[in-house]
Amino acid sequence: MTHDIPVHLSTSSVYPENAAYAFDLAERLGYDGVEIMVWTDPVTQEAGALSALADLHGLQIGAIHAPTLLLAQRLWGWEPWGKIERALDLARDVGAQCVVVHPPFRWQRGYAEGFVEGVAARQERWGIPIAVENMFPWRTGASAMQAYLPGPDPRDYPYTDVTFDISHAATAGEDALDMARDLGDRIRHVHLGDSLGSFKDEHLVPGRGTQRCAEVLQHLVDTRFGGVVSLEVGTRKMRTAAREEALAESLAFAREHLGQHDRPGARPT
Repeated sequence: MTHDIPVHLSTSSVYPENAAYAFDLAERLGYDGVEIMVWTDPVTQEAGALSALADLHGLQIGAIHAPTLLLAQRLWGWEPWGKIERALDLARDVGAQCVVVHPPFRWQRGYAEGFVEGVAARQERWGIPIAVENMFPWRTGASAMQAYLPGPDPRDYPYTDVTFDISHAATAGEDALDMARDLGDRIRHVHLGDSLGSFKDEHLVPGRGTQRCAEVLQHLVDTRFGGVVSLEVGTRKMRTAAREEALAESLAFAREHLGQHDRPGARPT
């Protein structure tokens, strides 16, 4: 029997379109659920609205991505732990499997100093995994800056749960399959997106880059991964038809390499 790993669509993959569009598109294309990137769209911040959309479209909400991105610094206030706690409340209220967070920026030193311990304490208090995402150095030409504290690579820290992002691994110059193997069963959530290995965080349609996306998906099947694979693909510059084709292609790639040939959204490659 095929180990059935859910494939979800991140709302970040339809930016600048809103969450309602993401749910509608996910249903039309055959995704199993949606990951919510908390953003200025008020629906992404409201449990009742999100639950209503999930019920309307027959989809699950797999993860809440806390607003810890550089462009979301003022959303839900400036206090980082307050943002994570609100994301935990939201995840609890919509039945999400985990909360995705980035490690602190280097200028958030007070937050960073107790980050590992703070994640563990809040995870225990809420009973919801906080899956810390692998990040990368910021590079310009030959120079690189470590933008995250305590560091960008979760292999170096005792987080019990990790969000593994293939595009971020590529941007960091790491082999995605090796990193997945190293992280083992600490991987709680996966962001699937390809890359050509440039200094930019590309989030390409899987199969359009050079990363070992197919091998990572096969590894998840082989190790009976118990989380969600979420498509996090950059479509911001695409017109609607091109975006929808790209996200249909992304789902088909995931279905193919997870062995889900008879599931919605699968098609011959």
